[in-house]
Amino acid sequence: MLGMAREALLAERAAPISRASGTSWARHELVFTMSTGNAIEPRNLARSFDRISWQAGLRPIRLHDLRHTTATLLKQLGVLPRDAMEIPGHSRIAVTMEIYTAADDISTRDAISKLNDLIEPGAT
Repeated sequence: MLGMAREALLAERAAPISRASGTSWARHELVFTMSTGNAIEPRNLARSFDRISWQAGLRPIRLHDLRHTTATLLKQLGVLPRDAMEIPGHSRIAVTMEIYTAADDISTRDAISKLNDLIEPGAT
């Protein structure tokens, strides 16, 4: 889990939980909205993401696209496929590598350069 997300969840966990009636709510290790105390509806999360993205001046993308971006960034960072599989919670490495990671110019150029060095050592 990213440090900023972990810190936010730990702060939320440490905050007192109370109802207007004064009785405490049980913790269920779930994330709830601040205003209602109910589980976040997926459609509302997507709407909030769209609004925040628009306000930040980003091009429109689906919230789900962040999974693809994360997998591609992990690949670019050289994270081992097994570890990259665990972060988005995929059951198989093939799902991460074939569906979620995109080929990019940087990794393609790097691969061609390595192949060239193997075939023509010292040519670059």
